Amino acid sequence: MSTGGSPAYAVVVPTIGRACLADCLASLAASAGPAPCEVVVVDDRRGPAAGHAPLPLEALGRLRGRATVLSSGGRGPAAARNTGWRAVDAPWVVFLDDDVRVGPVWRAELTGELTCAAADVGGVQGIIEVPLPAGRRPTDWERSTAGLAVARWATADMAYRRAVLAAVGGFDERFPRAFREDADLALRVLAAGWRLEPGIRVIRHPVRPADRWVSLRTQAGNADDALMLRLHGRRWWGRAGAPRGRLRAHAAVTAAGAVAAGLVLAGHRRAGAAAALGWALGTAEFAWARIAPGPRTPHEVATMLLTSAAIPPLAVWHRLRGTWRHRDAGPLPGAPGPAVVLPAPAPPSPREGPVS
Repeated sequence: MSTGGSPAYAVVVPTIGRACLADCLASLAASAGPAPCEVVVVDDRRGPAAGHAPLPLEALGRLRGRATVLSSGGRGPAAARNTGWRAVDAPWVVFLDDDVRVGPVWRAELTGELTCAAADVGGVQGIIEVPLPAGRRPTDWERSTAGLAVARWATADMAYRRAVLAAVGGFDERFPRAFREDADLALRVLAAGWRLEPGIRVIRHPVRPADRWVSLRTQAGNADDALMLRLHGRRWWGRAGAPRGRLRAHAAVTAAGAVAAGLVLAGHRRAGAAAALGWALGTAEFAWARIAPGPRTPHEVATMLLTSAAIPPLAVWHRLRGTWRHRDAGPLPGAPGPAVVLPAPAPPSPREGPVS
């Protein structure tokens, strides 16, 4: 299956109904180059569809090819992407997040990359640009989002052969958030003998608005790290190119605070004060590490101070919760083990005609 001599591809966009979906689809429709043969928008909102606001799908009418809207029932982005790719027939599936905007020649660059992909290439990643404000230092949240620009295999823009997705079992739906599910899939694809390559196509990923407590909610990802450890071993960080984070420091600070409280309650005030000093110094170091590179406005400084005190125990709690929850987790059913090397699919035949 090909489009004008280039491999046919489908685009899958999971969404929770955010208004930015309109910009994503409009940029896809406006981009130069061969159009996708299929576009699947997967509505991942909870509850009956009748109670949801209509999705902003006007731009789908400007895309040549079949457009489908499916529902995945609010089970998370991994389940939504599985719902999408399993509904298409194209040999390549490109995953886009609903808050990205593809570049003006994204479609042309993508099809060029897929045409040139060797038979053992299972996936090709796009370049993610995160625009940051000019004239001031970025906030903690903005810097966190900017980390996508150096993330490996991020499904904000990631193309996979459909045969590869089917062979490894797709996304692991035990990852309920938009966190680590893409790294897990990539590690399984690599372990099965495929290569993943960087591409040259570009998307822009704006920093979405967030309240001052967003860093507290993101600590739930520590539970997903526990699942990654269970599935991929202690060295998964290096293979996935993921930053190690500060969990060990958070555990030490949390322990110091707990010991301080226990000693004071037991009447050992001097020892308790020493432990409390350790907690305070650790918390202050963490807060300054977040404040120093930022804009240092009163609001940002106050937010960093408050959240830096709360993050360590939250991170430890989520890690312990994840460790317990996934204590018996095994490989995804149907996925090949690390020693299995899958046969690479043959490149498309030059005799195949264009997709209607």
